[in-house]
This record gives sequence, C-alpha cells and structure tokens, in this order.
Amino acid sequence: MDKVIESSEIQKYFKSGDVILTGGFGLSGTPLTIIDELLETDIRDLTIVSNNLGDLGQGLHKVFMQGKIKKAVGSFFSINKEAVIAWSKGELEIDLLPQGTLAEAIRCGGAGIGGFYTRTAVGTELSKGKEEREIDGERYIFEKAIKGDVAIIKAEKADRIGNLVYHTTARNFNPMMATAAKIVIAEVNEIVEVGELDPEFVVTPHAYVDYVIQSKYSKIRSNYVEYR
Repeated sequence: MDKVIESSEIQKYFKSGDVILTGGFGLSGTPLTIIDELLETDIRDLTIVSNNLGDLGQGLHKVFMQGKIKKAVGSFFSINKEAVIAWSKGELEIDLLPQGTLAEAIRCGGAGIGGFYTRTAVGTELSKGKEEREIDGERYIFEKAIKGDVAIIKAEKADRIGNLVYHTTARNFNPMMATAAKIVIAEVNEIVEVGELDPEFVVTPHAYVDYVIQSKYSKIRSNYVEYR
C-alpha cells in the first residue's frame, strides 16, 4: 500500500481536543512541514506531547502563538517564554516530566503497558498528587503511560509503504511516538521505492506508519529553511 500523500491532505486527520505526539528535540527531528499544515486548520484545545514547544518563531512555537494549545506535556518549555508567561497566568496547562520519564511513558503507551514506577522526581514538586510506594526500601512514584490520537514524526528517509530510517539525533522521541498513537504521520526528507532501504537501518517498520509526506524544509548549517 502506497502511503505517500500531499502535505495538504493531512489537515483532515486532526480535530479539536486531540492529543498530538510531536517528535523532536529542539528543532532536530521536528516535523516542521506537518506543523505548518496544523497552522492552516481551525482546530483548538490541543494537548501537545513534546520535549519542548518549538524555538522562537519556528515549529510548535507558531502553533502556540495561534492559541491552539490548551495543554503541554514535556520536559523543556523555558525556551518559549510566551508559554511560561501563559502558564503563570493560568492560560496554559503544563505537565512537566523529566526527559527519561517522558520517553518511558510514551514507550509504555506504545507497548500496551499502563504505566511504571520510577525514583526520578520523588520528593519534588513533580511528584505531588502521584501514587507513591516503597520497593526494596526505595521510594518510587507511579507515572501513567502516554498515548496520542495522532503522532507527527520526522525521519530522514521512507519507502512508499512507510518504513522509516532516521538521521542521528532525530532518533529522539520519534520512534517511540510512532508506536503510541492511533494515526501516525511521518515527514521525511527523501522518499524511495520499496526495496531501496537496507532493512538493517529501518528503525520504524511500515506497520506503524499510516501516511508519509515530503518535507519542505532543508537544514542549512544550524538553520531549518523552507524551500519552495
């Protein structure tokens, strides 16, 4: 089954109130083209699960500035000062999770595991309201698994049925997010024919991917530039 579609076609797969898993660490491995398509919709009240909310004027920062995000779940939001201000005013909900906890919660969501116990954040503000138990003399808190309605991820290459190959640090949250959502949309730099990818380098098998789109961005030095 050929899963390659035009980027404009993905707008219909999002709806208000969705939980959207968004890959990326900073802008590395962030699906910028898909995010641009979100900007063209009228959906609201989104819960965004992502390491961060984009960089100034790029990625999820633009979605936030449109007022589409109701809640953010992730690890590093301070780079988006507008989001921090909105949180301090009660205009944005934030669930702050350590990066390892965030990654494991998403992995559990994809693996069908309800949650897990961790020592990370025990005794801090982040543990308030969470179940705590003692295991072998150590205190642990329970973290619930994270699943999404839609996962938007970024890879280096895909074949036409959706097998994905990643480039270096773009293997941040992207592979695990591909397992933890009802719909998975992958943005890639290069699309090849079936059989052209070395199976040894495929990280996300095609069974997890619903749609593939061609990225409209290229990286020039440390900047991501949209090309026409």
